[in-house]
Amino acid sequence: MAKTYREVLSRASSFLESAGLEGYAIHYLFLRRKHWQQLDWLLHMDKEIPPTDEQQIAADLTQLLAHQPPQYLLGCEEFYGHTFKVTKDTLIPRPETEELVEACLHMTSAQGPLRVVDIGTGTGAIAISLKMARPDWQVAAVDLSPAALSVAKENADALGAEIDVYQGDTLAPVIEQQWDLIVSNPPYISQDEWHLMDVSVRENEPKMALFAEDNGLAMYKKMATQAQQCLALNGQIAVEIGFQQGQAVQEIFASAFPHKQVTIKKDLAGQDRMVLVTHPQFVDK
Repeated sequence: MAKTYREVLSRASSFLESAGLEGYAIHYLFLRRKHWQQLDWLLHMDKEIPPTDEQQIAADLTQLLAHQPPQYLLGCEEFYGHTFKVTKDTLIPRPETEELVEACLHMTSAQGPLRVVDIGTGTGAIAISLKMARPDWQVAAVDLSPAALSVAKENADALGAEIDVYQGDTLAPVIEQQWDLIVSNPPYISQDEWHLMDVSVRENEPKMALFAEDNGLAMYKKMATQAQQCLALNGQIAVEIGFQQGQAVQEIFASAFPHKQVTIKKDLAGQDRMVLVTHPQFVDK
């Protein structure tokens, strides 16, 4: 008896859920592979599924059951309106980091062309998104991983964003330059939080981009110290943080920049998500 798209995907989804995994992942992955929108799905879901599509679903189901993230299977992810290549050498860009990009654009909205550096760039999602939104900015991206930088360059070329890339540890490769905005989504997970992480993240995404010493605070301390040498007089900083790190990271940057305003900003879910180092007169709305 012929099977429909809906039947095959429903069965695959149930397999995932019985394994304690997100059932919708197979549906998401299938629609992305087919380049179908929701309307396409509604038009096709009760039609007979061809063997090639059924085989692809079976192959993807096996990978998902092995905790492979859908984005790595697709090789890409959407971020701030653009499609970015992702590999096992990069973190998968996440929606909450789009809020960091938005915060950077908001806190600099009254300023002209800026010199901006993104630390720990990975796919280049932050740096490239900022450059696409503000073409007159001079944007640089730094990463310790040559493989990640290669992906960032590829994404920049594909999207037509002219950014400079530097290989090295935090601000060290660019410390001789002056920066108007330093932005980063650095490694901030402590080893103690290992067991709390989603298995697909823990087993697949690059640990160098996830974990930091000193209860996850090591990178903030290093950046704050280095930034004292290369942040322009009226420069600003925006960093993503773990939801329990707000006060600690705020204190690190307030100590390094006592004459600036250092604030914790929540994400749309109401969790502490960013620390912003801004001009004293900056008012976040």
